[in-house]
This record gives sequence, structure tokens and C-alpha cells, in this order.
Amino acid sequence: MTEKEIQRINELYHKSKKEGLTPEEKREQAALREAYIQAIRMNLKGTLNNVSILEPDGSVTELKKVKEAKDRKRQ
Repeated sequence: MTEKEIQRINELYHKSKKEGLTPEEKREQAALREAYIQAIRMNLKGTLNNVSILEPDGSVTELKKVKEAKDRKRQ
């Protein structure tokens, strides 16, 4: 998500509050919001994949490995 796209999201938001949006602008706003949400999710997943948990016994477990183990159990 680029800074320009974020600016456009904000422009459409402010326009919607002042005068309303055309159907085309509403579709654009929805698409931009969806792209923004996807970018946030990818960023969060990337962050969580780099988190390690310090267990009470002093061992370190990578959160990514915990998720992989849970995914294997589901299959």
C-alpha cells in the first residue's frame, strides 16, 4: 500500500462526509480499503512469524513453529 493510496482513502472518506460519493467512488473506496486491510494482515503475519516465546523453563519457541504444528494437527 503506497502513501498515495492511503491519501486517496482519506480523500474519499472526507468527501463522503461532506458531499457523498458517486457509485464509482464508493467502489474505489471499497477496493482501496480491502487492499489496506490485506496489507495490514500481511504485515501482522510477518511480525508474528518473527516472534519468539520464552517458556517458563527458559527454552525459546518460535511462534511460527507453534502455528505450523497446529496446522499439521488440523490436517
